[in-house]
Amino acid sequence: MCRSIKRLRQPQGEASAEQVRAAALQFVRKVSGMHKPSATNQAAFAAAIDAISAATAQLLADLPPLRARPDESPRGE
Repeated sequence: MCRSIKRLRQPQGEASAEQVRAAALQFVRKVSGMHKPSATNQAAFAAAIDAISAATAQLLADLPPLRARPDESPRGE
């Protein structure tokens, strides 16, 4: 697993489009073994990031809201 991919489903709210895209980019980099693709591979790299971003956004939208554990709630609530 990519250590730099952060958990996007949080009780505090929805992940931003930027967070989803950053996670997709890290995933594609890890799977492809390329940090920056060559010009020849750029289209495939970008298409994969777009597809994974869309799938991730759909997954997060389809899941029910995540409830905070009692020990994670802000003090005073």
